[in-house]
Amino acid sequence: MTQSIIVLVVDNEPGVADLAGEMLERERDSIVAVSATDGREALSVHERRDVDCIVSDYEMPEMTGLELLEQVREDDPDLPFILFTGRGSEEIASEAIAAGVTQYLQKGSGKEQYALLANQITNAVTQYRTESELRESERRYERILTALHETTRDLMRAETKDEIYRAATETADDILDVTVAASYAFEPTAGVLEHAASVQRAPDRADPRLTFERGDGLVWGVFSEGDSAYYEDVTCGNGLDAAETLSRSELIVPLGTHGVLLTGTEAVDGFDETMIELVHILAANTEAALDRAEREQLLRDHDRTLTRKNEELTRLNHTNEIVREINHGIAQASTRAEIEETVCDRLAETDRYRFAWIAASDDEPPAPTAWAGIDAAYIDGIRDDGDCAPEIGLVRDTLESAEIRLVRNVLEDARWTTRRKEALTYGFQTVLGVPLVADDRRYGVLVVHITGTDSVGERERDVVAELGETIGHAIRSVERTRAMVTDSRLELELAVEDSRLLFNRLSGRIPDAAPITLEGVVDRGEAGIVLFVRAPETAALTSLATEWASIESLSVISEGEEEALFELTVTATSFLDVLRTYDVQVRMATAENGTSTVVLEVPQGVETRSLIDAIREEYPETDLVAKRETTHTRTARQLDTYLAERLTDKQFEAMQAAHYSGFFEWPRESTGEDLADALDVSPPTYHYHLRAAERKLVGLAFEGGSKE
Repeated sequence: MTQSIIVLVVDNEPGVADLAGEMLERERDSIVAVSATDGREALSVHERRDVDCIVSDYEMPEMTGLELLEQVREDDPDLPFILFTGRGSEEIASEAIAAGVTQYLQKGSGKEQYALLANQITNAVTQYRTESELRESERRYERILTALHETTRDLMRAETKDEIYRAATETADDILDVTVAASYAFEPTAGVLEHAASVQRAPDRADPRLTFERGDGLVWGVFSEGDSAYYEDVTCGNGLDAAETLSRSELIVPLGTHGVLLTGTEAVDGFDETMIELVHILAANTEAALDRAEREQLLRDHDRTLTRKNEELTRLNHTNEIVREINHGIAQASTRAEIEETVCDRLAETDRYRFAWIAASDDEPPAPTAWAGIDAAYIDGIRDDGDCAPEIGLVRDTLESAEIRLVRNVLEDARWTTRRKEALTYGFQTVLGVPLVADDRRYGVLVVHITGTDSVGERERDVVAELGETIGHAIRSVERTRAMVTDSRLELELAVEDSRLLFNRLSGRIPDAAPITLEGVVDRGEAGIVLFVRAPETAALTSLATEWASIESLSVISEGEEEALFELTVTATSFLDVLRTYDVQVRMATAENGTSTVVLEVPQGVETRSLIDAIREEYPETDLVAKRETTHTRTARQLDTYLAERLTDKQFEAMQAAHYSGFFEWPRESTGEDLADALDVSPPTYHYHLRAAERKLVGLAFEGGSKE
């Protein structure tokens, strides 16, 4: 349908304006004529309604056609104005052109003049409308560009990608007058495009809050290709129903590797070139802002990482200084109590740690044995709460794992709810449990309370873990020294039914369920462990050297009428490894019907519970039958110390083997050659080490050990 053209015809002759209007309407169906008889009336009509063109006579009372033109031009400089006058002269024509009329036409006779006038009106209005639309388009384009520039400044000031996505989406909705605008961000870990922001004006359409997986829909296709795409009608050729789409026509522009910007309208082919260009400008600015935000985020992360590492390094240096002071202090300590007090005192004196305490592993439940930097009320609270205390739970976890345990923030940890008041009062939030270990022995836990949350880095944890081992070795050292100078010993009698124990397995090969006895153990370190086992003479054990991987060699040392003495060289066993770790000696061991009765000599200071737990961890079917205190004579202890100090390892092995194998019995149960084979040395070498050991032992008896 052709757009109407409203023409205002002005003539002071009654009926002439109406006649001219009728003639113009006949010439063009699109023309709608409105008449006025003078300039004042014409201005009033122009003010009340939209007029596309004015056709005016020249000579009129009060106001001429040119004076009317001058008044109209003040309000609308470009409105088509045709001077249609019966008075024609070059002077008037020149004056009219100078005044800025669109056309000048002299009245004549016949209807041809109206055909010409209608043609001039149509051409003038068409040109006027085209120029007006162009000017409006230019003004709109400038307004949108200005808005885009302002948005760009906002985008560049945004600190997060979420803010950028939201600003870009709202800008597309505000200035482009689209039905839907949505941003989708690429999530590299999941490999999907996630909804970031959206504005929708068509509620009957699909919800734009979508996630696009790999290969999913037009949006993913545009993102993966990296080129924008304009779909004049998304339902055409894409197998989509209108209800499944966000809009009818869509422009999808990738935002580099960050995601995509989608805009859509309800009209088919609803984007003109200007809109397409503006969306691309917005997308380019958005991509630049996202690049900038990503770089700044990387820089912030880098700065935070550097700051955190510097802080961690400072704390680590401080911790190393503390550890050096503690090492120096415990090196001079002579008792376990001194070691524990030194450690707690040094830690509590620092600015890094609020306070510290130690719980020994042999207490049940574990309880503080030494502390510093905290009043006794807090310690009493731990003891009163017993197993319900969160600190005791931390100690147990640390003992069981033999690894550092960290409570990052007691104010947010449900297990530490009962300690919230104390944490605020004493100023700690992080709690660190450090195992005190030495060669798999667990002596207890060092508990350190620290200001701040989660402030212990990996390096500091490693340093503190090494400190725990140092403390453990120091405790072991003083306990061993104490054990060497004390006469008191602890004997534990164990019943072990575990079928994996080598002694139980050996008893299973004995006919008639007869008992077997362990006469002695010679620990040769990396060369293996030599066992001297007395069994019934009928026991067929020699074939086990080839049948069992745990036995390296097996031979008969001596044979009697009813019993035989066997020598077994075995690889390290879990049972003997535990005894070696705790410096425990086997005093007696018998096995019968798959059950071994073992009597162990335990030095003072060794935690019984820890030892038994270590054995049960390897052999669960172990029961404690008896626990006895024993006392050695002073001379026996002096002899033990003398032998340990004066005999070489080879000499000590030679004497042990001779004693356990019945070499000193009469008649001898073994020969030097038998023992040389057992220890994998030549007979002369064995006799040399044995005679050297005997000479030192005899020298002790007759000369007080003054000679070597």
